[in-house]
Amino acid sequence: MDRVNFIQILSLSFLLIFSNLASAQLKQNYYATICPNVETIVRNAVKAKIQQTFVTIPGTLRLFFHDCFVQGCDASVMIASSGSNTAEKDHPDNLSLAGDGFDTVIKAKAAIDAVPSCKNKVSCADILTMATRDVVLLAGGPSYPVELGRLDGLSSTAASVTGKLPKPNLNLDKLNAMFSANGLTQNDMIALSGAHTLGFSHCDQFSNRIYNFSNQNPVDPTLSPSYATQLQQECPKNVDPRIAVNMDPNTPRTFDNMYYKNLQQGQGLFTSDQVLFSDSRSKPSVNAFASSSKAFNDAFVVAMTKLGRVGVKTGRNGNIRRDCSAFN
Repeated sequence: MDRVNFIQILSLSFLLIFSNLASAQLKQNYYATICPNVETIVRNAVKAKIQQTFVTIPGTLRLFFHDCFVQGCDASVMIASSGSNTAEKDHPDNLSLAGDGFDTVIKAKAAIDAVPSCKNKVSCADILTMATRDVVLLAGGPSYPVELGRLDGLSSTAASVTGKLPKPNLNLDKLNAMFSANGLTQNDMIALSGAHTLGFSHCDQFSNRIYNFSNQNPVDPTLSPSYATQLQQECPKNVDPRIAVNMDPNTPRTFDNMYYKNLQQGQGLFTSDQVLFSDSRSKPSVNAFASSSKAFNDAFVVAMTKLGRVGVKTGRNGNIRRDCSAFN
């Protein structure tokens, strides 16, 4: 074995050991002796926020995903830009993150810090993780225990976001490569895509599919013709860019397996949604999740738990922020 290969293998081993150590510090009931009621406090804050607006649910779920895929689950997406630093949240790919997702974490943090023994003892990264579990449950999805013990990250730059988040036009190979970089399998990716059973998208993210897909086909042939007509009515040409369309046209406010049934009917909103059914390599998983809520929920919980272990900060690589939107 030559020296270069040896060094590459050695550095990969260190990377694997380090990431395993980081996720090894995570555990269920991490705050049992530090802030025993933390999960109840967060859930009550999330319930109150949902009563104000339903956007809390998809907004929080998407915020967690965008956080974990860039430098790991460390609440770096929460940081506000300041001075010469443009933070993650101001990268073009993050500008559509709903303010209600951020506000959910801020409100939950305030509720935790109102308990003197808990003040500044719970990381923003863990609060986001708990709140994400809670919005899934409160929308009708599965309940699952969350692993906690993350620290908040010490850096947040817009530059670090580039190329890290899936685009709506990706094919299966590119989706798999992006998820694999975060230790997630194809089955994990298909299960996490099921989060598109909630939430909405702006017209510009899929308008190419209904107006100028290709020279031969102005409309993407993998779209159901009736669904394409519906989308054209909701998103006419030159539409106001603020107009949004439900990701799931049938049960947009319920966390269920309808997303996969929609794909079977040619009702995936993004290219990256519909490709999961049109590509023969991923189609069996879509069919399995469409036919069994339990199969989907179980796979979703496994994938969310794995996602929550990505890039966890420990020791001197992180701290507990006093304000989720600013470094200490």
